[in-house]
Amino acid sequence: MAYRVIKTDEEWRAELGEERYAVLRDATTERPWSGELLDEERAGVYACAACGAELFKSGTKFDSGCGWPSFYESVRPEAVELIEDTSLGMVRTEVRCAACGSHLGHVFPDGFGTPTGDRYCMNSIALDFTAES
Repeated sequence: MAYRVIKTDEEWRAELGEERYAVLRDATTERPWSGELLDEERAGVYACAACGAELFKSGTKFDSGCGWPSFYESVRPEAVELIEDTSLGMVRTEVRCAACGSHLGHVFPDGFGTPTGDRYCMNSIALDFTAES
């Protein structure tokens, strides 16, 4: 996929810092229950921490009990890129920012009780939150 936001690894490292770079660009995962946005309950928008693209609205966030912020849908289908991930010896669906290709987390079909049945399990460190004023 051709991304709208393109930077060198050196530029990403300088802008993101070590922890964010590891998650967003190397697709690592933050520890469960450790993210700042896990318990965020205010109305607002969640954006990609790498490029600022809007990804999720607070109204789609729900408590899945998994230890990471969970959403049942993105702001628009084209806001995220879904990629088959066969790492760790299983098949999962990786979620990336469609604007810059940064790793956000994974989506699973176990969002029981949500309108879509999906659980976008996102790394808190991969997101920035802007509260509605």
